Amino acid sequence: MSVSAIDRISIDEARALWEDANVFALGKIAHAARLTLHPEPIVTYIVDRNINYTNICACGCRFCAFFRPPGHAEGYVLSREELAAKVGETVALGGWQILLQGGMHPDLHLDFYTGMLAFLRDRFPEVAVHGFSPPEIVFLAKMEGLSIAEVLSELKAAGLASLPGGGAEILSDPIRGSVSPNKCPADDWIEVMRQAHGLGLRTTATMVIGLGETIDHRLEHLSRIRDLQDETGGFTAFIPWTFQPGNTGLTVPEASSWEYLRWLALSRLFLDNVPNVQASWVTQGPMVGQMALFFGANDLGSTMIEENVVAAAGVHFRMEEDELRRLAISAGFTPVRRNMDYSRRED
Repeated sequence: MSVSAIDRISIDEARALWEDANVFALGKIAHAARLTLHPEPIVTYIVDRNINYTNICACGCRFCAFFRPPGHAEGYVLSREELAAKVGETVALGGWQILLQGGMHPDLHLDFYTGMLAFLRDRFPEVAVHGFSPPEIVFLAKMEGLSIAEVLSELKAAGLASLPGGGAEILSDPIRGSVSPNKCPADDWIEVMRQAHGLGLRTTATMVIGLGETIDHRLEHLSRIRDLQDETGGFTAFIPWTFQPGNTGLTVPEASSWEYLRWLALSRLFLDNVPNVQASWVTQGPMVGQMALFFGANDLGSTMIEENVVAAAGVHFRMEEDELRRLAISAGFTPVRRNMDYSRRED
């Protein structure tokens, strides 16, 4: 099957590529697509920190090794002092953004979140908060009896700068019903992103492969992302990674690095309207992360000063900024610092 780097491909064409093209053929076409979108020989990245304000979650997803149920002895909610210490350390290390996520905590109401955002805005006005996932927003809206748009508006007014794509996993309800039956359905995830884009909040889109899904489930996921991007243009990047089964309640074979690279490449080809694709060195390690730069990725993501969710599954890859820059340089690219919206940082 012949596919140009700039053609829009259908679901059937994507399925045929997945079934017939080997990893190198897919990588070659995806790299050409990446160069069409980003002809400059640069690789972008951001310096930030993942902060989990709580690990208490009532959702009970089978694939999550990080959460603790309400009332558990190991549950926590960060105090303002603990939160400030983490953000202050991030600033001292050169960071300018935090990824702020937690769980569906039944005792934390909207005023907790707006208060936390206002506190961070007042204490660290130079730090952007990329925070909360669509399932957290849906949970808050139901708990408060508000619409999704009303919750997002309150959070934005308090200081929320952008929304991450967490909680997407696979945007196909048969899979969601199996691995995370208490989490919002796919339509709700999409609706949060639609409302966020309508309010001027830029967001990312994510995907976790290896949850027992079929190629049709995966293509449904990509199609939902592409359709919404056609409508709103609000996604800045797509970030796929592989499920890490360690310490979780889900027993499935771990997807290989080859499968990850093939899926990354197919995603770059299918999502012709999403400008950036991020390599997941956090789950794949630095070397595969570097290889991903030739399979459609143009971004190395975050230096990840702190990361807890993947680490809870037993995966502990870490990189200092200098090492991440060397990774890009040794692959033949110029590393460039960026903001969440992919504008370049000069500092």
